Amino acid sequence: MTQEQLRLTESNAHISPWKKFGPYLTERQWGTVREDYSPEGNAWEYITHDMARSKAYRWGEEGLGGLCDDRQLLCFGVGLWNGKDEILKERLFGLTNGQGNHGEDVKELYYYLDSTPTHSYMRMLYKYPQRSFPYRKLVKENKKRTRQEPEYELLDTGIFDKSRYFDVYIEYAKADPEDILIQITVHNRGPKVAKVQVLPQLWFRNTWAWGYSSTRPVLRESATGTVVAEHPELGQYHLYCDEKPTLLFCENDTNGARLYNLPAEGRHFKDGINDYVVEGDAEAINADQQGTKVAAQYFLTLQPGQSHAVRLRLRQPGCEEPFLDFDHIFAARRHDADEFYNCIHENLTDPDARNVQRQAFAGMLWSKQFYYYDVTQWLEGDPAVLTPPVERRKGRNRHWGHLHNEDIISMPDKWEYPWYAAWDLAFHAIPLAMVDAEFAKNQLRLLTRDWYMHPNGQLPAYEWNFSDVNPPVHAWATWRVYQMDKKLRDGQGDTSFLEPVFHKLALNFAWWVNRKDKSERNIFEGGFLGLDNIGVFDRSSPLPTGGFIEQSDGTSWMAMFALNMMRMALELAKTNPVYQELAGKFFEHFLYIADAMTRGGDGLFNLWDEEDGFYYDVLHTPDEERIKLKVRSIVGLIPLFAVEVIDQEMLDAMPEFTERARWLIENRPHLAQLVSRWEEPGKGARHLLSLLRRSRLKKLLTRMLDETEFLSEFGIRAMSRYHLEHPYVFSTEDDDFVVQYVPGEAESSMFGGNSNWRGPIWFPINYLIVESLQRFHFYYDDKFKVEYPTGSGVLLNLHQVAQALASRLTKLLLKDEHGHRPALGDNEMLQTDPHFRENLLFHEYFHGDNGQGLGANHQTGWTGLIVRLLQLREQKK
Repeated sequence: MTQEQLRLTESNAHISPWKKFGPYLTERQWGTVREDYSPEGNAWEYITHDMARSKAYRWGEEGLGGLCDDRQLLCFGVGLWNGKDEILKERLFGLTNGQGNHGEDVKELYYYLDSTPTHSYMRMLYKYPQRSFPYRKLVKENKKRTRQEPEYELLDTGIFDKSRYFDVYIEYAKADPEDILIQITVHNRGPKVAKVQVLPQLWFRNTWAWGYSSTRPVLRESATGTVVAEHPELGQYHLYCDEKPTLLFCENDTNGARLYNLPAEGRHFKDGINDYVVEGDAEAINADQQGTKVAAQYFLTLQPGQSHAVRLRLRQPGCEEPFLDFDHIFAARRHDADEFYNCIHENLTDPDARNVQRQAFAGMLWSKQFYYYDVTQWLEGDPAVLTPPVERRKGRNRHWGHLHNEDIISMPDKWEYPWYAAWDLAFHAIPLAMVDAEFAKNQLRLLTRDWYMHPNGQLPAYEWNFSDVNPPVHAWATWRVYQMDKKLRDGQGDTSFLEPVFHKLALNFAWWVNRKDKSERNIFEGGFLGLDNIGVFDRSSPLPTGGFIEQSDGTSWMAMFALNMMRMALELAKTNPVYQELAGKFFEHFLYIADAMTRGGDGLFNLWDEEDGFYYDVLHTPDEERIKLKVRSIVGLIPLFAVEVIDQEMLDAMPEFTERARWLIENRPHLAQLVSRWEEPGKGARHLLSLLRRSRLKKLLTRMLDETEFLSEFGIRAMSRYHLEHPYVFSTEDDDFVVQYVPGEAESSMFGGNSNWRGPIWFPINYLIVESLQRFHFYYDDKFKVEYPTGSGVLLNLHQVAQALASRLTKLLLKDEHGHRPALGDNEMLQTDPHFRENLLFHEYFHGDNGQGLGANHQTGWTGLIVRLLQLREQKK
């Protein structure tokens, strides 16, 4: 067992709190729903980037390369000033949803390079320009651009030309759970001597201004370069600063004079350090050397190619020589991290693949965030301040008053999406389980807790609208993580995790049945289901035609949900036979959904189109007309995901379940005919449950694996390329609705226009395709082969197709024969500069034709699934 694995064991057993401190500080608290107290619910305008340095937040804190405790009481982050910027670089800059031509967009260059699961070692890189940061230029140019034009990025401004920038490496190493060594190493990459101030900052989250407790913690200087931090709940910590820098103190309080023209009550506001350093305002900081926020001021002058390391240590009192063993501890933690990941990488021989996998894990682990949101308090306001407008009672999230979140949660992206999303989180759990199965399981538990899950059984979607509907993939993730964890535990399954989550998911399943199949036809709606602009219409809003849409994806997700629940029930039935009955119930649900998918909810009109060999959504109009919306998108591929294989041994061990299954098949013959080969055992007496009979599976795969349609060089596109030349048009009396293949950024404003499902490659859907093909192969073995690609004459079994798709997907981030990574696009600096080319970004999605990374560029969450695909790519059958 490695040293990091020992730390994980101690942490999980609650012996030693190795995870008490971690990268739990978000990168953007401004512009979030939590901090929005506006009448119209315009979160992007209520607190802007410009206001952020002066506004004390109610619900959380943000910082650059930051760290905090697991309750976010004490926070640490890095400040920088190059002598030219108009403000300190304390937080990342980006455009709001209204400013970006494709929605909100961070405009910085930073990389997560390493992290262990306990955060005993962490490393990230921020690239800081030596010239004035082009804030206004970025806003102005992006405002001019249309949705049909590319985004104007920081590199496009020329700010990094001639390498006139600093590489700022931020590293953390733990001597013990509450003894954290911090090293900030600044490299001058430019051709001339350059000066920079490094301002490491320590502060307390403001918990005193809202009327619940007036107790104010304190930071004070106890000796030159040493800060004492005293908090009534957290206790006492010391921050030791090497080289004895000047300490600058202020308060983490709102500067009402600057923001709201209020009387200046006191002078030492949250922006005091900024005003002192940038504007020379000596009165902005506290000469008494105390406050609730402090910065250590380091002045660096670096020759070209020169670097300097700033060292600090945050720990509990009792360290006379804090830097004596500093380098030794750092070296030991780096070694521990290497040792840990060598075990994770053991099947990867390619050094580049190892680099990609390690940085993907780093991004996932750095993207943990302390997320705090009490909806009742947010709706009612606080005793001292922040009385919400009356409009709030009829506005966003008013039906979620039970929701109280105060946990460390895996975020999709801590700048662009600094809030959890239900289906994102499910995908995050899969790669996280490879390095920290307990954390992965806890993430899946969280959303089913009473203070998350709605009393009616709905899982919260995301803070912009908790009532929106994400695909029901939580059961799939729960079952997969259970299986992964069981393997790690030498075959001993953690039913104490599986059982309670199963019961909560049974409530969620009932919510879907009762709310999204109101006509009781086993054909489900669901709305946008996380796929934003995939359809002809906004599927979460009233349709321009009236009526409703019978969704191929919604119905298929529910078939998958039923099979996942059945499989979990069968696992639990191994030790408690009562679960056999529940397994039979979910088996029955699956059969009726399969029937509806094939014959239609009333036996008259189905979602399958035999001529096209594809599934479509069906528009059900108020006058009872039904129209197939013939858009070839992943909506029609999602039926692949509802697949499960059961072996005869399990059926023999589950007599009650088997009896119920046999009764249904014998007494409902139309169901037996529609479910793939249940009565015909496959390899090793296995039985297949899926929505697709052999003939339909072949037809669907023929289309999916066609390079003129779905199959890109880099994976499966979200929409068929057929629609490039043949747009789908739906006409009403008032308008024409057009869906066309768009391989890059969104050209429509649907759902904010910040992501696009009309052509690009998305990892979560591709991952489920790969996994489903593996399941089908587990049943069919080598007897079932398809052309790959379609029309090539090359026949592969489904396992080989899954491997081939995994290889295409991993090509996005791996170097090609020219040393280029497709995801990094055509920027020469990113591709060839030695200080850029090994640093990776994990984008939200990828261009359907050339593979360039698009959308949120740190959405390691579900793009982190690449860590599993890299291993599949290397597997030998």
